[in-house]
Amino acid sequence: LPPPPQYGIVLDAGSSHTAMFVYKWPADKENDTGVVSEHSMCDVEGPGISSYSSNPPAAGTSLVHCLNQALRDVPKEKHAGTPLYLGATAGMRLLNIMNLQASDAVLSAVAATLKSYPFSFRGAKILSGEEEGVFGWVTANYLLENFIKRGWLGEWIQPQKKTLGAMDFGGASTQITFETRDTIEDPRNEVMLKLYGQAYKVYTHSFLCYGRDQVLKRLLSKLLQ
Repeated sequence: LPPPPQYGIVLDAGSSHTAMFVYKWPADKENDTGVVSEHSMCDVEGPGISSYSSNPPAAGTSLVHCLNQALRDVPKEKHAGTPLYLGATAGMRLLNIMNLQASDAVLSAVAATLKSYPFSFRGAKILSGEEEGVFGWVTANYLLENFIKRGWLGEWIQPQKKTLGAMDFGGASTQITFETRDTIEDPRNEVMLKLYGQAYKVYTHSFLCYGRDQVLKRLLSKLLQ
C-alpha cells in the first residue's frame, strides 16, 4: 500500500484578489522533486490584501473562510505536518514602496491569522518580481509536462522537451521568463533551477506597474494631464 499523500497550502495574494490552493503529492520524491496535484482551491472574497492598508486586521479576517475550508480539505491527522505559505505579489510590492508601515501591518495581520490555524506556518512574505516570474514559468511548464510525465505503465518519464517561455500579465505587474543559454547581463535576472535532476538557466524580468490595473491608472493620469 502506498504511504498516504502529503499536503501543502499556498495563498496567492495578488493585487486584485487572493486565492488559496491545497496541493497534495506522494511522500516519495522523483529525482529530488515532488510530483504535485491540485487537491482543492478557494477564492478569497473581497479585494487583494494590499487594499486593507487603512484597516490591516481586516486583511487577516478576509482569509478565514478559505482557511476554514482547508481545515476540512486536509485530513485532520495531516494538519500539523502541512506547510502553509502566503506569497504576495505586486500590489504589496507597491504598498511596500509607498507606505512601509502599512505593508508591514498588513503582513503582520495576515501572519497572525495564519498562525492561529493548526497547520505548519512557513511565512507570509512579499515575493520579488523575479520569484513571481520563475514560479509562474515552473507552473506553466510543469502543467505542459515539459519536465516530467506519466508513462503508460505508471512510470515517470523525462520527455526531454524544450521548455516554453511564460508571460504573466497580472493586476499590478507583468513578468516575462524563459530558459536561455545566452549570457544574462544582469545577475538579478538570472535564476538557476534544478528540477527532477535537470538544471535550467532561466532569464526573468518583472515590470512593476505594467499590470492591467496599474496600466489603466497610468492611462487615466495621462488623459487627466
